[in-house]
Amino acid sequence: MSELKGNSVIISGVGSFTPPKVLSNNDLSKIVETTDEWIRSRTGIRERRIADDDMTTSDMAAQAGKEAIQNAGLETDDIGLIIVATVTPDMPFPNTACFVQKKLGMGKIPAFDIEAACSGFIYAMDVARGLMAVNGTKHALVIGAEKLSSITNWEDRTTCVLFGDGAGAVVISKSDKEDVGILNILTGADGSETDILMVPGGGSASPSTVETIERSMHKIQMQGNQVFKHAVRVMCQSASDVLEKSGLTADDVDIVVPHQANNRIIEALAQRLNVGLDRFKINLDRYGNTSAASIPIALDEAYRNGRIRPGDNILMVAFGGGLTWASAVIRWQ
Repeated sequence: MSELKGNSVIISGVGSFTPPKVLSNNDLSKIVETTDEWIRSRTGIRERRIADDDMTTSDMAAQAGKEAIQNAGLETDDIGLIIVATVTPDMPFPNTACFVQKKLGMGKIPAFDIEAACSGFIYAMDVARGLMAVNGTKHALVIGAEKLSSITNWEDRTTCVLFGDGAGAVVISKSDKEDVGILNILTGADGSETDILMVPGGGSASPSTVETIERSMHKIQMQGNQVFKHAVRVMCQSASDVLEKSGLTADDVDIVVPHQANNRIIEALAQRLNVGLDRFKINLDRYGNTSAASIPIALDEAYRNGRIRPGDNILMVAFGGGLTWASAVIRWQ
């Protein structure tokens, strides 16, 4: 876990991008044995966005990043750091952030990726504000972007119904304002649970071969029941811990922006925190699980729909493969 005290780093701009192509549950029922009712009742998802074959993760990340910079009232030259959270990089290297840097015509600034699965966006914000505290950077671009359709097993009906593509971004900036911005971020991981959600092929443990491809080892594998159990536990604990660190209670939270994985997980989180679902930002019905992109996409929507106002306390909480988890409390400026 990590904590950095101080209220001098704010979210100054938000942005998002989702591909125009919609894949509905009825569309999926023509690919695998499933139904709209089965998917909705178990996940809450009715459709998701799918990127075209020639659209990369960095393409989506660049679009979201450009929008966030504009929303912050800044130019690309004002940005001093780029971090992209993703499990679906354009390629093993160069990193996706460097492709974003190139596509946005940005200066020769630090640019790198971070991989903490669905918790990656909050992890990336934590890393960015830590670097800003020591290297003088005034503005950082933090992006969560995923092309999960590229690692989805479209023959596995238990997982292919869950995932979608998209990107969300924020600009975080140093500020002289007091009592606003990032109040606390907590991150954690439990490496004993590495096998419940993973893509086992393609790395040094199982380099790409004909056999790994035939066994679908380059696609998402998940033990759904185990993921659900651990997700509810760690998200509730992480959310409670970050609120306590911030001197707040659940009653002080104006809006919860959770990782958009499954309605049942979100409902369990709401029940355990004793927070009404009306205070949650939920959009997984339209986008599915977009991993590291889910929280920034939802944050951007909430902001643009007027659900976030100055002084609001925002709780973000996520879990992901690893098993990782992360939570943040932000007071909007």
